[in-house]
Formats: sequence, C-alpha cells, structure tokens
Amino acid sequence: MAPINGSLNSDSRKLVRVQSDNVRYNNDFIEADYEYQTTRVTKQGETIVATPVTTSYQFRTQRHVPRTGLMLVGWGGNNGSTLTAALLANKHHLSWQTKDGERHADLLGSITQSSTVPLGDGVHVPLNSILPMVDPCDLHLDGWDISGVDLAGAMARAKVIDWQLQQQLVSKMSQMKPRPAAHIPGFVASNQEMRVDNVIPGDRQAMVEQLRKDIRDFKESRQLETVVVVWTANTERFSDIRAGLNDTADNLMAAIRANHSEVAPSTLYAVASILEGCTYINGSPQNTFVPGCVELAEKHGTFLGGDDFKSGQTKLKSVLVDFLVSAGIKPVSIVSYNHLGNNDGKNLSDPLQFRSKEISKSNVVDDMVESNQILYKPGEKPDHCVVIKYVPYVGDSKRAMDEYTSEIMLGGHNTIVVHNTCEDSLLASPLILDLALLAELCGRITVAKRDEQNGTSEHRPLRSMLSILSYLCKAPQVPEGAPVVNALSKQRACIENVLRACVGLAPTNHMLLEHMVRFPAAKISGANPLTSNGSVANGH
Repeated sequence: MAPINGSLNSDSRKLVRVQSDNVRYNNDFIEADYEYQTTRVTKQGETIVATPVTTSYQFRTQRHVPRTGLMLVGWGGNNGSTLTAALLANKHHLSWQTKDGERHADLLGSITQSSTVPLGDGVHVPLNSILPMVDPCDLHLDGWDISGVDLAGAMARAKVIDWQLQQQLVSKMSQMKPRPAAHIPGFVASNQEMRVDNVIPGDRQAMVEQLRKDIRDFKESRQLETVVVVWTANTERFSDIRAGLNDTADNLMAAIRANHSEVAPSTLYAVASILEGCTYINGSPQNTFVPGCVELAEKHGTFLGGDDFKSGQTKLKSVLVDFLVSAGIKPVSIVSYNHLGNNDGKNLSDPLQFRSKEISKSNVVDDMVESNQILYKPGEKPDHCVVIKYVPYVGDSKRAMDEYTSEIMLGGHNTIVVHNTCEDSLLASPLILDLALLAELCGRITVAKRDEQNGTSEHRPLRSMLSILSYLCKAPQVPEGAPVVNALSKQRACIENVLRACVGLAPTNHMLLEHMVRFPAAKISGANPLTSNGSVANGH
C-alpha cells in the first residue's frame, strides 16, 4: 500500500516546548533530566515503614520520526479492512451522507489522535503534541491473511463501513491484496477453513523464512526505516508450555526447525518479527509469548506488546471494579455476557478458542482485588463468569451485558447492570493505530541513570516487553518481576507521565495545592506560556 500522506506532516505538527534548565533540545534529540520519586516499604515488627526514594534519570528521545510501516496479520479481517478504510478516508478528507446527515472522516477512539492531556494551568493539549510521533497519514500498510480477497472485498464482507463511504474507497482498496499467511489447522476454529485460500506452503521453518522475506520486501520496497507487526487475526487456542520445547529461545528455535505441532502460527510471526528487528504486538488472547519467544526478543533487543485488544466491555470493567474497590465496596459477583455475529464471534464459538478469550477477560480485576486486603482475604476473588455467543444476524454490532453485585455496609447489596452495544471493529481499529504509534515512539526513547558518585550511566532502551501499552490490552504483558496493572486510570496515567518525563515535566497530579491555601502571588520569570488567545505556545 502506498504511504497515506495527509495534509499534515509529522515535522510540521505543533509540539509543546518545555522551557527548563533540565531540558535540552537539539537537532537530533530532546534530552531531559528527571527526578523519579517512589516509596520503599518495609516492615519492622508490627510497624510498616515507608521511605521516600528519589532516583535521577536522563531521558533522551530521538526527534526524527522514521518512515514507518505497519504490517497486519489478518489484514483482510474486520479490523484490518476497517483500519485501512479509516486511514484512507482521513488521507483523502472524505465525507459521506448517512441517515443522520453528512459525516467527515475522523479517528475517534484513538488516544494518540483524539484525546488530550493536562499540561498545566488548566490547559489541555493533544497527547501527540508532547513528543514527535508518526502521523497516521504517513503510515505504509501491508499484511497477511488466510483469505486472498482484496481489501475492497474484505471491507464489503465485514459490513462495518457505511456503504456510501465504501463506494468512495473501492478503487483504492481493490488494489491492496494480503500476502499469503502462515496457517496451521487446529489453532483457530475448524469453521475458519472455508476462508483458507491464501497460505504459505511448507513446514514451520519455511513459514518463518517466508514471513521474514515478506517483512524485508515490504521494508526495502517502501524504503522504510522501521516496521511494526500487529496480530489482528483470529484467536488461537492456548499452546502448551513445556520444558525443552518453548521454555528457552534455543529450544523454541529448535522446535520450529523440527516442525513441532505445539508451535502456534502467532508465535511464528513473533519470531520472524524479532529476527527482522521489528516490534510485534499480539492483539488476541492466545499465549503467543511463550518464555522462549520473550527470551528471543530480549536477546535481539526488540519489543513485544499485548495481549488482546481492550476496546469495550473489558475496558469498562477495569473502570467499574477500580471504582468499587477504591470506594470500599466489595464486588462479589461479576457476570459478563456477549453476543456478536462477526467472524471473531464465529471463531470463538469453538471451546478451545473461547477458553483463550475467557482467560484474558477474567484476569482483568485481579490487581484491584489484591490491592484491598480489608475487603478480600488472601486468595479470595469475586465469582467471575464470562459468556460469548455467536449470533450471525447482529454482525459487527456487539451486544454486551454485565452484572456487578457487591456487598455494602451491614449486609446490604448493590447491583449494577450495564448494557453496551458497539460496532466492535470501529472500537478496535483505533487501538491498533495507537499500539503501532506508541510502540514506534518507544523505539526512540532511551534512559540513563544519573548518580552523584558515578555520573550518568550509558543510555539504555526500554525493556522488550512494553508495559506502557497496558491501557490498550485486556491481559497486559509486563517485564519479568514487574507488577501487572489493569486499573484503566493507572494505565492511562502511565502513558501520560512517561511522555511528560521525556520532556522533563513532573507527573500529573490533582492535588491543586495552589488553590487550597492562599499565599501571596509569586512572580514567574520568563515568557508567559500562553499566547494572548489562551492557546499553548508551541515550538519544535
């Protein structure tokens, strides 16, 4: 696919410029000295001792935004065809008529494109104005699919995009055709076999080699500097984790060469991406990242992210349970029911694939429950039931019903019932965009530790498992030893505050101390950060 070049180039965007002795801008980097404050907790007898700890870091972010490619596994599915249509519609500034009137192309649902963050003094700015980021209209698209239908046919098959908009996109999307995909029967439901007409021949080793060749061909033919690969294909069954099979990088590579039956296609894509130096993101709930895959990524210094796009019902669950537990209310029963009629729902009608989804949707409340030992005894959890049914008639219009039953004071009960109807792919597609753009940005960030005795250490990249992407994933994958955070507000704060740290700004807090106590007004040196019309002064 040709680059989607829009009217705005990444270099011409209005970026926030921080005026501070701790922040330095040059042609190549934004460099920021940063004081990171945490708390160390120990126990002395019956007393819990909290000790403030300050660590000095130096963040360095490359300002050059590379020519970036996005390869989608399952490009011809609902999400892949919908995202492609959305990016083209935005590139060409398309509009179309609906029963509610004229609609213009947008990227609603993308936090990088359609959300703002607090900067200070009550001023909010676009999230993508903090650091230089890839413009979606500059992305190059490519990908694989087990179905050889071109993207125009895939868009029509998905029945997501309004018909009048489809008609404007057919001539462009009919020229886009997915590459043959890695496919191994038994990992996705047998009801998917009727779509299979576009696959890579040979054993697992041959598949990995072809996938690597595809990535290289895409990168070289478009003169790309970096490529992000995202799995947006069907949910696979879980793979067994076995000693000697996939527990180390060497064992996993040997298993691929031996064409072992327990190595999943999604893991083959991950391995191919790692060996080609590409970030790989798993947008489905299967356990793609077996231990050997993670070790391989760490050896090669490449990024992984996942698992499973968090778009609707689970995102709301991570808000509601956080609210209840934080309020001292005890959720004791959480029942989630879904029915949908797209191909994802068809695949999930198989018990093995559903089990993968059930696991990713069920673990989303664990960290919130474990945070409150007043409400829950060790090992105690709410009853948590997840049901997904395939109803072809409703198509991509997913229906979700949730019941949250909680214990309240003196034996009382509180029940919250939520009904949610959403067009599934129109929520999921912007997440793919955000995952790709944030992952690319992470590749330009390095961090050094500053020490009075030893000076500044060597700059190091972020660790392979990108926990910063947790906001966008149902089952966040984090580096070994790191806590798993599911509460949505904390995940969102992580993204905002990491970006703020890269430009030397303190984390956002909501203490508003300046309004709690009246002090004489302080004189502020330097230029007013706001222009006369109240907008943020910007620079590069």
